[in-house]
Amino acid sequence: MIHIKDAHVFAPEDMGICDVVIEAGKIIYVGKSCEVKGPFQVDVVHLEGAYLCPGFIDQHVHITGGGGEGGPETSTPEIKLSDLTRNGITTVIGCLGTDGITRSMARLYNKARALEIEGISTYIFTGAYQFPLPTLTGSIQTDLIFIDKVVGVGEVAISDHRSSHASAAELARLAGEARVAAMIGKKGGKLHLHVGDGPRGLKALFRIARSTDVPLSQFQPTHLNRCRRLMEESIEFAMAGGYCDYTAGEDILEDDGVTAAQAVYEALKAGAPAENLTISSDGNGSLPVFDSCKRLVGIGIGDVSSLLKSLKAMVFKYDIPLEIALATVTKNPAGIHRLEGKGEIREGFDADLVVMDGNLEVRSVIAKGRWMVRDGEVQVFGTFEKSMGGK
Repeated sequence: MIHIKDAHVFAPEDMGICDVVIEAGKIIYVGKSCEVKGPFQVDVVHLEGAYLCPGFIDQHVHITGGGGEGGPETSTPEIKLSDLTRNGITTVIGCLGTDGITRSMARLYNKARALEIEGISTYIFTGAYQFPLPTLTGSIQTDLIFIDKVVGVGEVAISDHRSSHASAAELARLAGEARVAAMIGKKGGKLHLHVGDGPRGLKALFRIARSTDVPLSQFQPTHLNRCRRLMEESIEFAMAGGYCDYTAGEDILEDDGVTAAQAVYEALKAGAPAENLTISSDGNGSLPVFDSCKRLVGIGIGDVSSLLKSLKAMVFKYDIPLEIALATVTKNPAGIHRLEGKGEIREGFDADLVVMDGNLEVRSVIAKGRWMVRDGEVQVFGTFEKSMGGK
């Protein structure tokens, strides 16, 4: 049992100074100062007003690596457990990207299971850039209904020269199938879409909403801050009921790109619903650079630490209240993808918690009631991390 005393709790709503009690991986008490007595060992932690927040949910991570646009040597490496936990991430949704061939759904599922065994919570999207989509069982519907870890469909590419150029009718059919399967399987079932810098942007999604019964809330496009044109279109999308995901990081990689923090700020200022906005890292995905002829001229790699950097920028650079900024990486993705027991500090919820100081530096991390990072020191490493140089 862990008894956290005198924490400034952001649940993500500001609850003021509270005690939080954890037992068997669950939060069993959130409230005013209390005493815990009994014939069992209690780990009492005095936070003295430090922030206690829900563990971060990174809903777009290439846990098996990504890339490959420049050949086999440009395939990015798999994620490591401590890369996530050091940065406050206790829940991750894994996805495939450009390469849905050498990076298979079977490998994605197995890597998610490995990270779960090592200590965090994991889910996956079924599919990849390509259309028709790779799946585990032969269809997205049976994946969503029968595979517990599958919570949605993605990352399907649109408006990108690497996409399969699915028509609006094909996307509508895919969204409809995912929607019905999600109802049956009690899942979020969103169609998580990679959006490139092509001129079509989100036009196909607006067309689907106008010409079919599929609502915009069935879609969650990502990378919407890659250029100003797309970011401004995303605001219209959010205000019409769609879910918008911005890629974290405060370094602008493209000529007219917008940082995630600025995108959230501008969306909120325009009146977009705060609950429709999320941020994800694109961790371990490739960051390719193409010339005007779409030839690869450079490549980088996404870093999950960008999630925390964007959170800080939202609060300190754009004066977004901490509870609203936190929701983009906790409560909002949990609600959109129906991740039960995640994203909030509530009694009965999973004990996924992050302790931060006033500068929003991560001090400690608890995942499913277990210390993963404590007082700045990693407590749990992935199976092979230490043998490969982990500290």
